[in-house]
Amino acid sequence: MMAKVKAEGKEIEIKDGENIKSACEDVGVPFGCEDGICGVCKIEITNGKENLSEITEPEKNFDCDDSHRLACQCKLKKGVLEFKY
Repeated sequence: MMAKVKAEGKEIEIKDGENIKSACEDVGVPFGCEDGICGVCKIEITNGKENLSEITEPEKNFDCDDSHRLACQCKLKKGVLEFKY
């Protein structure tokens, strides 16, 4: 099955369970360290937060919650994810 990442008027399909990092790069999300250390890739989830993997320890260090995540740390289990950055 294919999941979808939507932002800034773009829609990108990825495999279910795949990390959203590459799709986020394609829509223009900036990245720094890519390991959850810098927080540059923090995004605001507008739809589909229930489709994401659990919040990671690095995300907790940046006070992430269900609506604010680090794109380098998230996997999209299924369905659609919409966000802004």
